[in-house]
Parts: sequence; C-alpha cells; structure tokens
Amino acid sequence: MALPTPDGYRMMDENELRHLLAGLPDIVARLGGDSGSWQVREVGDGNLNLVFIVEGNNGGICVKQALPYVRLVGESWPLDLNRAFFEYRASVIQAEHCHGLVPQILHYEPTLFLIVMELLSPHIIMRRGMIDAVIYPRFVEHITDYMARSLFFTSDLALPAAQRKAMITEFCPNTDLCKITEDLIFTHPYMVHELNRWTSPQLDGWAAAWRGDDQLKLAISRLKLDFLSRAEALLHGDLHTGSIMVTPDETRVIDPEFAFVGPMAFDIGKLLGNLVLNFFSHDGHETVSHERDAYRAWVVETIHGVWHGFAQKFLDLWTRHRTGDAYPRDLLPEGSAIFAQAQNAFIEQMWTDAVRYAGASMIRRTLGLAHNADLERIEDPDRRAACEKRVLELARDLVVNAGSYASVEQVTGRARAIRERDLG
Repeated sequence: MALPTPDGYRMMDENELRHLLAGLPDIVARLGGDSGSWQVREVGDGNLNLVFIVEGNNGGICVKQALPYVRLVGESWPLDLNRAFFEYRASVIQAEHCHGLVPQILHYEPTLFLIVMELLSPHIIMRRGMIDAVIYPRFVEHITDYMARSLFFTSDLALPAAQRKAMITEFCPNTDLCKITEDLIFTHPYMVHELNRWTSPQLDGWAAAWRGDDQLKLAISRLKLDFLSRAEALLHGDLHTGSIMVTPDETRVIDPEFAFVGPMAFDIGKLLGNLVLNFFSHDGHETVSHERDAYRAWVVETIHGVWHGFAQKFLDLWTRHRTGDAYPRDLLPEGSAIFAQAQNAFIEQMWTDAVRYAGASMIRRTLGLAHNADLERIEDPDRRAACEKRVLELARDLVVNAGSYASVEQVTGRARAIRERDLG
C-alpha cells in the first residue's frame, strides 16, 4: 500500500495546479496573462513522479510532484515523499557550484512535496537524441564541469569537516531512494527476483549464469559495501543520459532526487556505463550496415573526453581550492612531489572504482527492473539481445577485473573488440 500522506498533501491534477500557481506572484509574472489562459498538461513518463508543463503568454515552467509510491510499479511499492525535498536541496547546492548546468528552482511547496523550476526548451532528454545519433559538441565540456565542481566542492577536499558532516546529516534520511539503488543495481540482477526482466528467451541463459557466478556476486557485493559506506561527496545519485537535457549548445543535469553523500566514482561510473551501453546499441538501430560508424566513433571520443576532462578539472580545482580539512597544506605543500603523488593515487583509485560502477550500471540496465531506451527501442528482439550480450560480456569484466583496465581507452578498446569479433 502507498504510504500515509501528511495533512495537506494531495496529488495535483491540472486544475488544482493551476489554482495553486495562481497564488504565487512570481510564478504568475513569469507565465503572464490570466491563469485561465495557461496551458497545463501532465507529461510525466518517468518512473517515480508527476511532471507538469505549464505555459502562459510570457513563458513556461516545469512542475514536479512526488507521489507516495513508485509510479512505474504502483501503490504496491510505497516511497517516501521527502525525496522531493532532497531533490530541491541538492539542486540548490549544486547550483551554487554549477551555475547554468542545472535547472533554476523557482519555488518549493513543502506540504505538497512539489518543485517549480524553469522550463527547459528546446532542450530534449539526451538519451533520446543519442538514440537518433545526434552529436552534442559541447556536452563533454559541460558535463565535466558539472561533475568536477559538484563533487569537489561538496567533498572533504573543499569543505571543513563540520560543514560536510552537516551535509551528510541532512541527506542521510534519503534512505528510500538509496534502497532502490542498493537493490536494483547491486542485488536483484544476481538473484531470482520478481522485478527482474530481460529479453527472453534470448537472454535466459545469461541471466541464469549471472545468478550462478560466484566471482561476480562476490565482486558486486564488495562494490555494494563501498556504495553503502564511503561518504565522499554529494552525489546526483542517478547520473545518466536520461537525467540530462541538452541542445547542441547547452547542457542541464536534472532530477537529483537520489542525492546523498556517497562515493564520487558512482556518479562518474554510472554516466560512463550508460555511454558504453549506447555505443553497443547502435547496431540494433542501423538500417544499413556501418551507417552509424561515425556516430559510434563520436561516442567513443565522448567517453574518453568525459573521464579525461573530469580528472583534469577535478585535479585543477583541488590544486587551486585547498579549503577542506583533508590533505592539509602543512603536510602536503603545493608543488611538492608528495602532493602530486597523493593526487595521482586519488584519481587512479577513483578511476578503478568508476570502472566497477560502470559495469554494475550496465548489468542493471540489461537484467534488472528499469532498462534503457537505447536498447529497449530496438524492435527486433534478436538484434536487441545480440547488443545486450555484448553489454553483459564487457560489464562482467569491468566489475570483476576492474584493475586490468588502466585507462578509459582500454575500456573502449575492449568494447570495440567485442563488437568487431561478433560482427566479423
């Protein structure tokens, strides 16, 4: 059953939302005209929430309201409404460090667990564009700014310990959303579970092999412990191409409702894993052999750019803003060999962890509950399964043998080798 809701909470419909917004002067001015003339429509096609677009004479807004259950499943899966608060707070914090890379928050209604934000237009969900082989020339520049700044400035490298511990305390109660991640990424795909699904019967044997693979289950269990216990920075928590809206010139990271203080490599690895998954998917979308070779090459270039750009920007921020309590200057002076050694070791460990999280994310999107449209939109199940088998082969190796991938180029090299072997 859905969770009990607090006094005053009600699920918005289009008329009720119109009435609510009409009482907010700043929103009225932003929309323009009489509220009766506003166009209000519910457009949510995601897994969790209601999402409305409201348009008036002067412009538009987006409104997101949490439901007391998982929308994808229904009332049989209750979910804490407070996830709206965590999204709101994460958006405010990240906006301080990533100006222009997250939507502007215009209003938060705590009783209704409702967020009003700027309407992103003509932006589209990046995943949709990538399925259609659209190139986004400034994406690497923008997403590496976002990741480096959002992670660095909320870590012990930038914050005094007391301030960061207060952030941990604030986001610790986001347990329902963390539990979804803990189960769907690190547990369910490796066991018999009613929420799992895959392309059947083509992947039946693969799913069974995953459930019987002790080395894989041991590796994913170790990774789950890292996810549970390493409170390094404020994470987006669900960073992938479905949580990014783009134009050729702009990038906005949306939907940080999974935000919590966790391992930095999780955000990085999840994004990289989704990009690798997209690389494999294009063989299922081609109508003519090799017609997407150039786009696959751009995806590979993007994967390289995301990691290298992030690492360079993160290290640069660390060198210029040593304001946290970790790695104190008195022990590791600027320009010293020991400080450079500390930075290199930190980034190398983050890379290895990101490789493991990338593999885990790829497995989840193939054998777990919520799949990626990159693969789901391949109509022919045999072609889809062929792509998914390549995803799974690489993903297992990333989780179990992450230490053998010393560079991002080795990851993409292995992805290309698997594909070329299968296609001849």
